[in-house]
Amino acid sequence: MKKIITGIYCILIVLFSLNFSWAGGLPFSLDSSGRAKFSIPFGGKYDYSNVLVRRVVDGDTLVLENNERVRLIGIDTPEIHESDKLYKDSQRSQEGIETIKALGMRAYAFTKKLVEGQRVRLEFDVDKHDRYDRLLVYVYLKDGTFVNAKIVEEGYASLMTIAPNVKYADLFLKLYQEARNNRRGLWK
Repeated sequence: MKKIITGIYCILIVLFSLNFSWAGGLPFSLDSSGRAKFSIPFGGKYDYSNVLVRRVVDGDTLVLENNERVRLIGIDTPEIHESDKLYKDSQRSQEGIETIKALGMRAYAFTKKLVEGQRVRLEFDVDKHDRYDRLLVYVYLKDGTFVNAKIVEEGYASLMTIAPNVKYADLFLKLYQEARNNRRGLWK
């Protein structure tokens, strides 16, 4: 009887190990705060090469057709919703809350016109999620337009460079400086 039980345990261990190797390793990872994030695959990964942008939350945050929230890497637009960041931006810039919100609405309108209802391709960098569990992404329209860069180039975003997601930081800096120098978008 001991041999049968030992044999069953061995088979279960082998099957359990094979399941983890099929899934790409252990089904959890640690986020930036050290908390475990579990992800058990059920039937494959989501295809981010052709995904619909269901709605725009603000100038740098989108909601996809699968209801995932995504944050555009490398850029930061003024806030339009009440938040600690809105008040910090107001203090830092020495502009009133309503001014920050008005600028945020302009950035929101630009981003909405650009991507809402469009099918896009997402590109990831090193970290795939932020502390709010949003996907961190670079977004491309079907015609190849690099959305993150376009928002900066047209003057609707400042830079937000957070390592290790710095793949296009130099490009964004160049576009940001050009937008400021040429007084485009929010810099008019």
